[in-house]
Amino acid sequence: MPINIVKQSLLGLPRLIKRGLVVFCDVLICGLSVWLAFGLRLDWWGYFQNSQWMVFATSIGLSFPLFVSFGLYRAIFRYIGLIAFSSIVRAFIVYSGIFFCIFTIFGVGSVPRSIGVIQPILLFIGIGACRYLARSWLGGIKVNQKGSHIPQSVVLIYGAGSAGRQLAASLSSNNEIICKGFIDDGAHLQGSTINGIAVYSSANLRGLIQQLEVSDVLLAIPSVSSHRRSEIITSLNDCRVRVRTLPRFTDIASGKVKVSDLHDLDMNDLLGRTAVPPKVELLEKNIRDQAVLVTGAGGSIGSELCRQIIKFSPKSLILIDNSEHSLYLIYEELKGVIAGLDNDCLAMVDDNQVSSIDRAPSIELVPYLASVRDKDSLKKIFRDKLPNTVFHAAAYKHVPLVEQNSAEGIRNNVFGTLVSAQVSLDFDVSNFILVSTDKAVRPTNVMGASKRIAELVLQAMADLAAQRNQSTIFSMVRFGNVLGLSGSVAPLFSSQIAQGGPITLTHPEVTRYFMTIPEAAQLVVQAGAMAVGGDVFVLDMGGPVRIYDLATKMVYLSGLLVKDEKTSYGDIEIKVTGLRPGEKLYEELLIGDNPQPTTHPKIMKAHEEFLPWDHLQQELEKLILALDTGDARLIKDALKKLVPGYYPAQVG
Repeated sequence: MPINIVKQSLLGLPRLIKRGLVVFCDVLICGLSVWLAFGLRLDWWGYFQNSQWMVFATSIGLSFPLFVSFGLYRAIFRYIGLIAFSSIVRAFIVYSGIFFCIFTIFGVGSVPRSIGVIQPILLFIGIGACRYLARSWLGGIKVNQKGSHIPQSVVLIYGAGSAGRQLAASLSSNNEIICKGFIDDGAHLQGSTINGIAVYSSANLRGLIQQLEVSDVLLAIPSVSSHRRSEIITSLNDCRVRVRTLPRFTDIASGKVKVSDLHDLDMNDLLGRTAVPPKVELLEKNIRDQAVLVTGAGGSIGSELCRQIIKFSPKSLILIDNSEHSLYLIYEELKGVIAGLDNDCLAMVDDNQVSSIDRAPSIELVPYLASVRDKDSLKKIFRDKLPNTVFHAAAYKHVPLVEQNSAEGIRNNVFGTLVSAQVSLDFDVSNFILVSTDKAVRPTNVMGASKRIAELVLQAMADLAAQRNQSTIFSMVRFGNVLGLSGSVAPLFSSQIAQGGPITLTHPEVTRYFMTIPEAAQLVVQAGAMAVGGDVFVLDMGGPVRIYDLATKMVYLSGLLVKDEKTSYGDIEIKVTGLRPGEKLYEELLIGDNPQPTTHPKIMKAHEEFLPWDHLQQELEKLILALDTGDARLIKDALKKLVPGYYPAQVG
């Protein structure tokens, strides 16, 4: 538009020229204020006479140095705020005092004494109005250092409560965001204004977004129910707006809500999941004051288990991983956490909040670069550290890679589990918990079959421990896909959207169960605390999620549109590549149909058939022989004998 072109041209001028234009405007306002002052006093509206020229010269001579010294020419008009306004007020207090003394107290020739009062008032109004009119006119335009136009974000705040109002107040000083209104479900607020910002109903949200040309919707509803939150997010699909949110009510620290508190929607928002608060007594049971060992500690699940475990003051935390880099990263992270806990305790002692006797003991953190298949290394670690609880998270989990490298995947997932379980039994570990997967149920790939055999190993070990009257409790926790894991779909889709697409999807009808990494890790710890021996725990993952729907929602809530046959003008294309070797259209969590409830609403217990150790041992020996041949057909035949539900997927 021509007006915007004028604005951009003005804003693109060198700063020195822009300041010259401002000084010129101030000179005109000085002249106008003198002319108006004489006109109002004498009711004479002609050209300047001798006395008027003298007053005009005095006004310029006073105002210009005062305006410079008070920084009125340093302020950027389109960003002018309370600080700049206070500078104007201070400058005019000094100006008015001097001008009043000259023309009212002392008097000058034929100049009416009232001019010393009228002119400063008119000049103050003119200078202030000029700056604020410029701010209103130029406020919607932003330029970079080269003078190019940068459009501001136009936002609606969903929620006109305390959090929404504080957020709006914070946005008022943000030069890159314009708040056009509140959306609120409360009928008593709709149609009103809050600090000059209108409150709208959510009834015609899509039309309002189009009418106001909104680019972002900010959710300021930290205490709303998860169900209503999910409805709101769903209603914003296909609206071409980016959706950001404040943290949940329990995560907002007391004090003022800030723009920096906003973040993109997390996976619980995208999935509509409601996380159940963990039971602290279950989290503590096998951890507090215990020696805890985690295999695969550098992996996605293993590292999150370590983060959860460290919160509950174990006596020691032993980390085992065969990846030097991964082990280093989690070790350094946990060292920092422990140092922070120690500093907090010291601060509380210094403040006399707790006695030094009550202070939590320091946590011993020990990293071991080792393979779970190396029985001698594991025995040495167990002999030195005597762990009470073992979380076995070491596994190869990427389906296509394990399918292509089946022998190595089986050796790690099956025989690494066997060695870890046997060593734990030899050293009378109290609890051994295996992290398993829904891909172990009626598997169609080598990875899933290997994890089912790992479950069979633990079930046989539990039976063997009971026969020998040994106290080690073996259990396993089976769950679906964890969002945020390396190679999982959510980070992949986010990256592909950021690059402009396309999003790659193996099949439009693929469904998966999902939960977040912290929730999964907490449930694993809690399930292990409920075990009595040989338990197969199944986590309640909610309903299965269609991956295509997840992809489209991620596109929509990024403020973009899916490009398809119906929407050829869309932004991000979803490209179907075909199922990968061993990939299933859908996953299952149960082999049988008899899950039993537990004391935790998100954890169920399955009773599934297993092979006694003597029988399983013979089949494992046959599996080793097949692995030694390297023949893929023989390996899969051996897997079929061990896992009756294993049917390798045929991908054409």
